[in-house]
Amino acid sequence: MKNILICTDGSAYSEQACLYGAWLHKQSGAELSVLYVSDLRQFEIPAVADFSGSLGIQPFEGMVSQLHDVEEIKANFVKEHAIKTLKDAGVAEAAITFHHETGLLVELITDYSDVADLILLGKRGENANFATEHLGSMLERVLRSVDVPALVTNRKFKPFEKIGIAYDGGDSCRKALDFLAGSALLKDLPLHIVVCVEGHKEDAATARIEEAEARLHKAGIYPTCQVLTGEVETAIADYVEDSGIDLLVLGAYGHSRIRQFLIGSTTTELLRRCRIPVLCFR
Repeated sequence: MKNILICTDGSAYSEQACLYGAWLHKQSGAELSVLYVSDLRQFEIPAVADFSGSLGIQPFEGMVSQLHDVEEIKANFVKEHAIKTLKDAGVAEAAITFHHETGLLVELITDYSDVADLILLGKRGENANFATEHLGSMLERVLRSVDVPALVTNRKFKPFEKIGIAYDGGDSCRKALDFLAGSALLKDLPLHIVVCVEGHKEDAATARIEEAEARLHKAGIYPTCQVLTGEVETAIADYVEDSGIDLLVLGAYGHSRIRQFLIGSTTTELLRRCRIPVLCFR
């Protein structure tokens, strides 16, 4: 792992993402890039709505310019805070690069992800205190748009000590297994493989467990394996909490948007329910 990209919006969750970035830097020596994106949409509003109908547009002609000035001040503040957080956590300033862009994160992230080995972003953003059960507005779209692993960080930093992988046998989960098998960063940590089935599908679960074990045994990793039954999201979230797992790995958004619309997304529900970082693979 040579390059880690940290997405920030200046929120408390972003600060924790920086702390996880600092921890990963110490373990791997990776360079850290911090990206702050000014939302383009706020500059596209031509004028504040005039409910009186009598003032016209003239009083608001300078508004866009003022918004740009305010956003530049905020970007400088975000930069100073992010660099200070990383330096206080033991990262040399020479290993940190800050980028400020104007646009939409989901549209810009692909350019930055081309040179990143891992992306870090907070589970929630600036409005976390007002919508405590909601994920960040851009989170799902970003996770769907990148091909590199993305670590969705939680509210409070804690070094990784025990890893769990929710394995469903899909291509993204196999990709996650290969990452874990080849990563010196996480290789020595205890690993739990969890397969969850609904109904009478124990044979399929056993086959998945054996497949995952075989891949990891080749790398000298001997995980704890567990078959769970019941609703997938609830069973996995409960196992994560009861087992003291502090990093969940999963294949993200493996089904179509139509299926997600009809029956919901397992990835989104696990991100909501698990109060630990989630490492997502596409």
